[in-house]
Amino acid sequence: MKEEILFGTYTKKTSKGIYYATLDTEKKTISEPKPVVGLQSPTYMKVTNKKTLVSVAKKDDLGGIAAFDAKNSAFTFYDEALTPGANPCYVGFDEKRQLIFTANYHKGQIDVYKINADQTLSLRDTVKDEGNGPRPEQDSAHVHYTDLAPDGRLIAVDLGNDTVSTYDVSDEGKLSLVSVFKTEPGFGPRHIVFAHNSNYAYLAGELSSNLSVLKYDAKTGCFSLEQTVKTIPSTWTEHNGAAAIRISDDDRFVYVSNRGHNSLAQFEIHDDHMVDFVEFVSTEGDFPRDFDIDPTGRFVVCVNQNTDNGTLYERNEETGKLTRIQKDIVVPEGVCVCFADIND
Repeated sequence: MKEEILFGTYTKKTSKGIYYATLDTEKKTISEPKPVVGLQSPTYMKVTNKKTLVSVAKKDDLGGIAAFDAKNSAFTFYDEALTPGANPCYVGFDEKRQLIFTANYHKGQIDVYKINADQTLSLRDTVKDEGNGPRPEQDSAHVHYTDLAPDGRLIAVDLGNDTVSTYDVSDEGKLSLVSVFKTEPGFGPRHIVFAHNSNYAYLAGELSSNLSVLKYDAKTGCFSLEQTVKTIPSTWTEHNGAAAIRISDDDRFVYVSNRGHNSLAQFEIHDDHMVDFVEFVSTEGDFPRDFDIDPTGRFVVCVNQNTDNGTLYERNEETGKLTRIQKDIVVPEGVCVCFADIND
């Protein structure tokens, strides 16, 4: 079987935008990634069930999102929504309501867009965060993640003010604040993943190199802290920033990428939803900004931004452990791994 992968990148050096490759699950290899969409710094993306590709986009001094018809690798341009200033860093999507949620780190804001029936994009709401934190990187609000909780509410993670906010979302894309969870000062929350079969979530702290276990109350939309562990060795003294976080479909293992330590940290999730560290695996490059588990759960693909390379691992579904099976996959300035079923 061949699985399709899209790679998002920066375009500060040699990258040409979004790259496409296939993972052959029988041969256990990834094909040479090829550029398919010419965009400036498409650093994060989602592919909808209708095979619409929604990507972060940039045009000179404008930033925002762009949408394409990805069916059968057509990548036909639909529409774009660009405004003056920095582009967002994360894209979330609501299939039911056809809403796009973006997190803008530099502006400290959430933007909500609607994909209209004619495939155009319209801005439906904007919420700007306020506040800061004790670390130098927390001079102001820096929203880093905007995506749905299992109950359909929007969760926004702000690295700058150490918050995880919950919003109700109307059918037309209007946001109403429900609750705000405050991490410990300087935690620097970046991304969050929810367990599939419980009311627990796992929060990666970029600035603290911590992983926190949170309990989520679907009635109130509130989070409570249950546990916090490190994502790096206690002996590590050099710079590190935790980045992406992923959870296995069976809710037994959670993984975090470490930029600096240049590793994937594996944690086992116990029956009480708490975690224990299992092992570190080298990403075979520098600055692993993103990785993902393939749809079968048997493979993991990671990209290293500074060394322009990707790494493929085979994943033991019983132990969760990763074994490197391919490295030095050429992905220029890779920052996003997106498995996408786009060809019939």
